[in-house]
Amino acid sequence: MRRLLVLLLALALTGCGVPRDSQPRDIDDPQAQGSSGPLAADAGTAIVRLYLVRDGMLVRVIRRVPTVQTPSGQLQQLLKGPTASESADGLTSALSTMEVIGMTIMNRRATVNIAESADQGARSDEVLAYGQIVCTLTSQGADVGTVSFVRGGEPLAVPRADGSLVDNSLTIADYAGLLES
Repeated sequence: MRRLLVLLLALALTGCGVPRDSQPRDIDDPQAQGSSGPLAADAGTAIVRLYLVRDGMLVRVIRRVPTVQTPSGQLQQLLKGPTASESADGLTSALSTMEVIGMTIMNRRATVNIAESADQGARSDEVLAYGQIVCTLTSQGADVGTVSFVRGGEPLAVPRADGSLVDNSLTIADYAGLLES
C-alpha cells in the first residue's frame, strides 16, 4: 500500500512544473510588453525615469540609457530635453530657458544650483520646470528624498503646484496636482 502511494505521488509530481523543450528558446521580456516598438540600436538596458511636460501636466517617461544613472546623470538626461520620439508623442520641457549650474547631495537632499537669469520675470511654466526637476530626482530611488534650490548661494523660493512659494525641501508630493494620471 505504501509503495502504491509513493508511486502515485511520484507520478503526480512529474506531471507538474515547467515542461522541457527539445532545444533552447528565448523567453518574453516582461518589461518590454506594452512598448511602442523595438528599441533603438543605441538604447541601453538601464532605465531612467524623467518627468516631461504635455498639455500643462507633468508626465513620467521611462527612457532607456546605456548605464545606471547617478542623480547627476538623471538630471543631465532631463536637461537634454525630449528625444525625437518623445517630441512626436507631444512631450516638451519647461527647462529650455533655465540654466542648472550644479547639484550637491547630502543626507538624501539634492540642492540644485540655478544660474542667474537675464530675464528675472516669472514665467507661466516655471512651476512645471521646477516640478520636472523635483519629480525626476525624487522618483529614482533611495539616493534623493527631497530637493531644494539655490541661486547665488542663497535659498531660492520656487513655486509648488498650488502656486505657493517654498524655499526649503520639496518632494514629488508638492507637484501631485500637476501629475498626469
